[in-house]
Amino acid sequence: MKVAITGATGFVGSRLVQRLHGEGNKIVVLTRNTTFAQKVFPSEAFPNVEIVAYTPNASGSWQSVIASCDSVVNLAGEPIGEGRWTPERKQEILNSRKLGTQKIVEAIANANPQPSVLINASAIGYYGTSETATFDETSQSGNDFLAQVCQAWEAEARKVKDAGVRLVILRFGIVLGNGGALGKMIPPFKLFAGGPIGSGRQWFSWIHVDDLVNLILQALTKPEIEGVYNATAPNPVRMADLSQTMGQVMNRPSWLPVPAFAIEALLGDGAIVVLEGQQVIPKRTVQTGFEYKYPNLQPALTQILN
Repeated sequence: MKVAITGATGFVGSRLVQRLHGEGNKIVVLTRNTTFAQKVFPSEAFPNVEIVAYTPNASGSWQSVIASCDSVVNLAGEPIGEGRWTPERKQEILNSRKLGTQKIVEAIANANPQPSVLINASAIGYYGTSETATFDETSQSGNDFLAQVCQAWEAEARKVKDAGVRLVILRFGIVLGNGGALGKMIPPFKLFAGGPIGSGRQWFSWIHVDDLVNLILQALTKPEIEGVYNATAPNPVRMADLSQTMGQVMNRPSWLPVPAFAIEALLGDGAIVVLEGQQVIPKRTVQTGFEYKYPNLQPALTQILN
């Protein structure tokens, strides 16, 4: 295959490129920062990776490279959990997903020949937050800011179907691996200061990065996979359970809670990402026959932390 990937230098994207490259595929990395991308994917180690400069929110000559690709994986978007959600920041979070996807779909529609599939990231923020409800792929969307972002993001992706291209939308849970959200939680535990964030009752719907990459690969290679799938493990946990399991795996105490006000002071509105969760079940994902390498939290954390 020849696969175009946006967000390729990120936590998930870089793992995906490594896997695809290791299996002999060609990859086109669409990036805003070619210098950084060349450091992440040096040509001597990644001879099958082509690095192309692009402007996510604008049409341009970069779009022509899509015509040579069999498939497109769109992972790009401004980080949600970093920094306060000022009005400007919220606009960046929305535009990076809505306009970025719009330009990818435009490139696919104009390509000749066209890629056969678009794999588009979304997030379980689509469902809103709840301590009591359970959500699957058929659940209604929420109405908070993140839910609205996901709705706009997915609406742009769906337009690719007008061009007759297969679409797979993966609603990412919190991705666990060496980096990402877990990378920020590990240091306090190492300092014997780990514990649950906020009430500890909020749901934490997660997926191991290796399972997520395998899920993307399945979506790329199986033409019957189409529509929306939750990219989460089948066994979500509450924040208190996550904290306790981290403590056990790292052989550290996990009793020192991080008060909600401390997170709110740091992230403002963005604190909702960690203070209010949602219990998300990957019903359709399981129905495809996808086999999770890490369906349960303890083995996943053991693999990552040890």
